[in-house]
Amino acid sequence: MIGEVDEALRLLVREAVDSPDVEVVLDAPTKDWAARRNAPTVDVYLYDLREDLRRRTRGQLENRVEGKVEARYQPPRHFRLSYLVTAWTQRPEDEHRLLDGVLRHLLRFDALPERVLDEVLAQAGARVPLFVGLPPPEDRGFADVWTALGGELKPSIDVVVDVPVLTRVSAEVGPPVQETIWVDLSDRDGGAADVGVHRHEPPAPRTSPPARTRSRSRR
Repeated sequence: MIGEVDEALRLLVREAVDSPDVEVVLDAPTKDWAARRNAPTVDVYLYDLREDLRRRTRGQLENRVEGKVEARYQPPRHFRLSYLVTAWTQRPEDEHRLLDGVLRHLLRFDALPERVLDEVLAQAGARVPLFVGLPPPEDRGFADVWTALGGELKPSIDVVVDVPVLTRVSAEVGPPVQETIWVDLSDRDGGAADVGVHRHEPPAPRTSPPARTRSRSRR
């Protein structure tokens, strides 16, 4: 799941940059990494992953074929992948231009377009929402992220992808009911009623008797 989202975002950023001279990478922007940069680069760094509890659903989903339940399985779980998108060049002006182009391009989409989705997600018709520039959660800030990376704070775009993840956990399904089952609780002899399970065979279809003809006597 993570690899598919990585590649989808890389393709969208590559469309925004539209230049073979600019690299699009997924590296952690540490101080040592930044010192080795010798070409214009847009970095799409995954820094946080957590479940979106607001979209969790209970129960089971059913897969029906011709009206019969073939399988039951757990609904997908949704995870929010947070990316830190930064531009790296020799001049701040060039970095701002790169970020501006990426921001304008990503704002065109409220979900990952089908052309960049993984084949499995595309065939299932899954919608993968895309959020650009949202404020960070209250339990962390961007300054904390940069401190953990050991680098200096710089302009960045926070991109969040909410992706469904199939758990692949299914439940056994019994055979379909072929006959009618009924329980007889009747007490015909005045004693304790017997509880029994009987198979009900449908009655044979009735056939209409042949029509009678009346003969009239002639006088």
